[in-house]
Parts: sequence; structure tokens; C-alpha cells
Amino acid sequence: MATNDPRLAMVAGEASGDLLASLLLAGLKRRWPALAAQGIGGPKMSAQGFEAWWPSDKLAVRGYAEVLRHYPELLGIRRRLAERLLQEPPDAFIGVDAPDFNLDLEARLKASGVRTIHFIGPSIWAWRGERIEKIKRAVDHVLCIFPFEPELYAQHGVAATYVGHPLADAIPLEVPRRASRQALNLDDADTVVALLPGSRRSEIQYIAPTVLEAAALMKHHRPALRFVLPVAPGLRSLVEPLLSRHAPGVDIQLLDGQSHQTLAACDVTLIASGTATLEAALFKRPMVIAYKMHWLSAQIMKRMNYQPWVGLPNILLEDFAVPEYLQAAATPEHLTDAAFAWLDDPPACAALATRFEALHHTLRRNTAQSATDAIESILAR
Repeated sequence: MATNDPRLAMVAGEASGDLLASLLLAGLKRRWPALAAQGIGGPKMSAQGFEAWWPSDKLAVRGYAEVLRHYPELLGIRRRLAERLLQEPPDAFIGVDAPDFNLDLEARLKASGVRTIHFIGPSIWAWRGERIEKIKRAVDHVLCIFPFEPELYAQHGVAATYVGHPLADAIPLEVPRRASRQALNLDDADTVVALLPGSRRSEIQYIAPTVLEAAALMKHHRPALRFVLPVAPGLRSLVEPLLSRHAPGVDIQLLDGQSHQTLAACDVTLIASGTATLEAALFKRPMVIAYKMHWLSAQIMKRMNYQPWVGLPNILLEDFAVPEYLQAAATPEHLTDAAFAWLDDPPACAALATRFEALHHTLRRNTAQSATDAIESILAR
């Protein structure tokens, strides 16, 4: 099949998927300026010319108990999307993360002759390793963002290419701390705490109250602290009522997006486990990772986890480089004490930044170019 002006279908779920897919789309558009891309995506993808038939936040559901409530709607969206794509097959389908949604869709498309590519391979090395059989049935090629993944997929007969992590390209090696502080009206002398309680509604529900109570406790002990909270698109109305309830009287600067500027500007961050922790690492920031979810989801995931770590920086460094507090252990007191430990130990922060800089170099591989090269070779078959 010719690769001139290809038409691609894509599905990316939630804010992090929208960001990663938009970075990939930028590289694809440089190769094929007339590229058409359609499916499920968010505002950052739309800014690259993507035609979103459904918004990505429809897929922003985390945990087994939470998914059950939304399952009929998600099933309906996937069925309608598959029917639409099978009526007018794209040159290829690219599923961006969201494996629980994408793999079944990819299997149906692949069985009908559509080339299927999965960008950001499911973390079979961390949990749910049995999914490798579904991946073999569903995916023609996996674009891997971590260097150890292609060999693992090859052992199971799945074609895969390491393309680096797009965030490692998007985030500068040298952190623009001063410029970011100026953009956010923060003084160089301010001690700034970034609050990132998640980009999903369920995360805001379960994690934001604890993070905000930690901010109130930190403010009580150190009144000069400044707090900044970047809000994911569509979640401001959910976050604002929590401020007066869980951090009364605390001046917390709310931002629409701008998480990268916030991380570049901060001295420490209280952050929900997920892609944002890798972003914080690439900005060389000390962090305290917190995560809470429905108790049933937490029990299921705990039994299926293969690693002692949850946060991406710790998984990649194979070490508890930054503290993690999960479920009942995620208390305002624990988060406060851990954040103060970073603020009171500049040498430890500097040593962590050195480790994060090495990680940044490992993941920096011009992902958009590498992924576009791989996609072009797949289209040309």
C-alpha cells in the first residue's frame, strides 16, 4: 500500500495519552503534511489536525470497580468506532496506551486486515503478563518507550521497536526554572510546592483530598510556602470545591494545564502515580508519590503486580529513589514529612537530579522521528 498522505485511525485515552499522541502526530505530520488522522483524542491531538469523533476523557477511567460503572458506555463507543473503521478501513490503526480499550479493538481490526500498531506497550513486565497472548493476536507492531521492552516482546514473537519516550524529547535537558517561575508570577526566592493529584476524575475523587490536606499541613508549619496546582482539562469544576473543604485558607494557585511549567518551577511535588511522575523526573524534581483508588481495585492490582515499585521513576531506576505512599499509607502527615525531608536536604535533591538526568538521556531518542520511520516501514509492507 502506498504511503503517500496516509489516513490513520488513533485512540488515545485521558490527558497523558492525548499529550503523547500529539507528540507522535507532530512527527507524522512532518513526514506527511497531508496526513489524515481520526478517532478518539483530546485537545492537544486536535491542535495537530486530529479529527476527534469522541473526546479522550471518555476513556479516563482507572481501576476495576470504576470501570464497571462505565463499562456499557465504553463498550458502546468501541463497537461504534470499530464499525465505522471497518466501513472505511484506515491505512493503519495506532492505539496509544489505553490497552483495556485498545487491544480488543485492535484484535477486531487486525482480523479484518487492518494494520495495527500499539504505541506505548502494555506494561507486561510490571503486571498482567498474561496479556502478551492478547497482544500477539491484536497487534502487528509495538512501539516501545522503554529500552528493555523490545527484547521482552521478541521472546513472545511480537515485533517491537524501541523509539524512546516522547516526553524525553519534549522536556528540555536543562530545566527552565527561572522562566517558568516568571511565567507563573513566582519569585526566585519562593519555596514552591507543586500539587498534581491526577488527571482523571476518579483520581481527583480519591487523591486530591489527601494532597490538599497535606498542603494545608505544610502551610501550617511553613507559612511562606507557595502552592501551585495545574488542573487537567475539564476538571476545574471538580477541583475547586475541594479547596475550601480540604485546604481552607490556603492560597493555592490553580492553573488550567501548564503542568510542565509548574514542574519546572517547583522545589518539590506531591504527585499521583502515573505518567506525571516521569515528567517530574525529566524535570529533575524531587517528588512524593501518592495513590489511592477504590479498595477492591487496589486489592486486585496488588495481587497482580510483579514489582515492588509503583512509580515510573522508581521502576526505571529499580530503586525506591523517591517515596511512595499508597492507599491507607497515603496520609497528609506522611506526604508532609516526606516533602519536608526533600526541602531540608539539598544534597539529596542534587543527587536525585543527577540520576534523573542520566535517565533523561537514556529515554531521549527523537521518538517522533523513530516512530514515524517504524510506521512508514509498516505501511510500506
